[in-house]
Amino acid sequence: MAETSFPGWHGTTIIGVKKDGRVVVAGDGQVSLGDTVIKGSARKVRRLSPGGYDVVAGFAGSTADAFALLERLESRLEATPGQLQRACVEMAKEWRTDKYLQKLEAMLIVTDGDQIFVITGAGDVLEPEHDVAAIGSGGNYALAAARGMMDSARSAEEIARDAMTIAADICVYTNGTLTVESISK
Repeated sequence: MAETSFPGWHGTTIIGVKKDGRVVVAGDGQVSLGDTVIKGSARKVRRLSPGGYDVVAGFAGSTADAFALLERLESRLEATPGQLQRACVEMAKEWRTDKYLQKLEAMLIVTDGDQIFVITGAGDVLEPEHDVAAIGSGGNYALAAARGMMDSARSAEEIARDAMTIAADICVYTNGTLTVESISK
């Protein structure tokens, strides 16, 4: 089957919310192939602990590609313990220049409880404004919902969960089965 006729993997919404000294990363569990839901309970948010240094990462895109990127990030974190930004920049440079990695189709949100970064295959390492980052097919919905709640009395986890509920109500590639990880510095 030609690549142009392959329906492609769609979906996922990942959000990172930083508030009151805590960062929460939440992701839905839906994996879709075209217009078919393949799995509803995938775990797209993970805790990494290279060398005892805790990082939470969420991914959108191809699962195999994301796992390859998470392995690279982990090795970069081991090489630069406690330096999340440096590890992210080094991985993004490698992602952009390596012929194998250039073909990977995924995005990451990573945090150490202090900083949040969005890492893309275009070589971007973005620190979001307003302490909220979101990626994936429902990312813009979750981002808008979370930004609207940031001045409320809600906690980071409540904001992330409520924003994901709103995204799941709007985006057909996002469901309400969540994986939520919390981390503080």
